[in-house]
Amino acid sequence: MADSGPSTSTLPPSLVEPAPERPLPSTHFYSVEYPGYVKATSVPLAIERLGGQRSVENALKRAATKSESVLELRLHSGNPFAHPIAGDVVSTNNILLKVVKRKRKKQGVSSSEGGVEGMADFQYQPDMDDPITDLRLAMQSMNVEGIMNFRIPQEKEDYYVPKDPSAMDIDPDLNAAGISDPPGSTLKSNLRLFPPPLFSRQVIPQNYNFKANPASVVTTYVDEETGEEKKRLVNRMRWKGYGPVSITYAEKTVPDKPFASVEEQRDKTNQALLKRLQELFQERPIWTRAAIFNQFSPFEMREIINSKVLLPLVSYVFQDGPWRDTQIRLGYDPREDRRARFFQRLYFRNTSHPIVRPSVVSKRQEGRTETAMNRVIDAQGREEDKRSHIFDGLTVKKETAAFQLCDIHDPMLKEMIEDEDDLRETCNERDGWYSTHAFERIKTVLRHKFFSLLGGHIATREECEALLVPQEGTNKLPPAPRHRLRPGKHNMAKGALRPEDAAAQRLVAALQLQQKNASENRSQEQR
Repeated sequence: MADSGPSTSTLPPSLVEPAPERPLPSTHFYSVEYPGYVKATSVPLAIERLGGQRSVENALKRAATKSESVLELRLHSGNPFAHPIAGDVVSTNNILLKVVKRKRKKQGVSSSEGGVEGMADFQYQPDMDDPITDLRLAMQSMNVEGIMNFRIPQEKEDYYVPKDPSAMDIDPDLNAAGISDPPGSTLKSNLRLFPPPLFSRQVIPQNYNFKANPASVVTTYVDEETGEEKKRLVNRMRWKGYGPVSITYAEKTVPDKPFASVEEQRDKTNQALLKRLQELFQERPIWTRAAIFNQFSPFEMREIINSKVLLPLVSYVFQDGPWRDTQIRLGYDPREDRRARFFQRLYFRNTSHPIVRPSVVSKRQEGRTETAMNRVIDAQGREEDKRSHIFDGLTVKKETAAFQLCDIHDPMLKEMIEDEDDLRETCNERDGWYSTHAFERIKTVLRHKFFSLLGGHIATREECEALLVPQEGTNKLPPAPRHRLRPGKHNMAKGALRPEDAAAQRLVAALQLQQKNASENRSQEQR
């Protein structure tokens, strides 16, 4: 048996006795690794740059949320463009010890080792005289006057300006923006690269792989002020808007020609369709989009929509007023022609019917069998679609009421529309050429007839005449029949259904739809 070493009896008594016990205090310590020298006199300044005492306390409390348990060190606390250094709160169960180790420094060797640079090592300092800088500072201090006085400055395209002789030269390798000045010149880059309002918390830069837009080409232009020939990049594939001229009702004159960008495309459009549109607007100066599209075949309608310039070449639009959302012949002012009352537009929202939205899966399955472009429509169905902008009081083609008065063929409504006894001398922004009383009577009858048809009932003349009798002792018409609001995500306003009523209504609608489908299947089997 090998010797295991000296026994405890041979050891000195001082080595046999156990070390004295020292109780560890249960005090919790919080430490902040501050990237800088902090003296006792500069502790308040360090805490201020961490967001203040409250921010530190919120970050270190036990019940801190994820957003609170973050400290941001702002070395330039008054500069909103400076990037903060983000720090995370980490819990440890380590013992706090103070260890001092003496180490002699070697000659020629720095005491600090090089570390990995984070995003906080790079700071942006924009031009403090720039108007956008003033706007940012005004927003930070809630300076209402400064915000209201802000105006977008004109783009001067002075992307290079003379260098300041006293400015320090920067190594191109340290240029974070990757923008090099012209070689051997006295110019410097003047790009207005403002930092974002929020910075990323990722300290490791991502590989951006910036590539120039392949659709951009260098073009030459002449500066109108100096006459100097300059170059600029232009995106050949940029989207160009070809909308119609849009005016408000308050504007005194109406446009008589389209935008210059639209006029440039006149020779490139389908001349046959353009001529047909011009003829239609000569026959009738104002159309809704549904009415004008119903005058063309589906193929022609698609070409008018896709071209984007055919309608703007012949018409303009009002943003408000009695002819809102209609296409009006260029040069024609309906506010000066009393006959334009027949082209006024009435619109009612239909909130009584439930909307069944097909799922994405059902849409894809339907798309495999048929598409909107290749759908088979018989002659009768196509003819019905062509009359979707007309209201005859007997049938309903769509579930939203949007009609021009000239497209209302119901006999009772036609009499009221053509009645000239209650018209205005000048056009009104709300009621057009009709008096308020006459226009409200037309809307009351149209609303009742339309919603009655949606409910499967043809309103009689007696019903409509009863609605036109003023309430006793007043000149007001009886209130229109109330229609229950459909359940939806915007029904938190006054009059919304209770959750249990909305659920019951959805169930009834689903059962009715199921019964309708079953009835149609039985009828097809009998055939």
